[in-house]
Amino acid sequence: QVQLVESGGGLVQAGGSLRLSCAASGRTSSRYAMGWFRQAPGKEREFVAAISWSGGGTRYADSVKGRFTISRDNAKNTVYLQMNSLKPEDTAVYYCAADWRGRVAVLAAEYSYWGQGTQVIVSS
Repeated sequence: QVQLVESGGGLVQAGGSLRLSCAASGRTSSRYAMGWFRQAPGKEREFVAAISWSGGGTRYADSVKGRFTISRDNAKNTVYLQMNSLKPEDTAVYYCAADWRGRVAVLAAEYSYWGQGTQVIVSS
């Protein structure tokens, strides 16, 4: 079992930046790939970014490419999502997730463990 806790969300003006963190605990010896997803009110949960265990492989949703950067520090069991040039449409609850099979997946169904989420609100 892996427990994931997100932090770093908040209220920011359009054009601003936030850095989300996701701390993992429990069975962190496995080589998990990690992903970030988001869900806005009334919408489906959508893929944002994912990263391999080594950090050498990353994937991004088209809507965030060039603005968001996913990274990880395995010594700290933490994954980050640096979000720059934020837009009102980025407003959502952001979730991190872990895939024990180590695949850099875009489908939520591929991930075994999920955090509780952190709210990001971008004002115009």
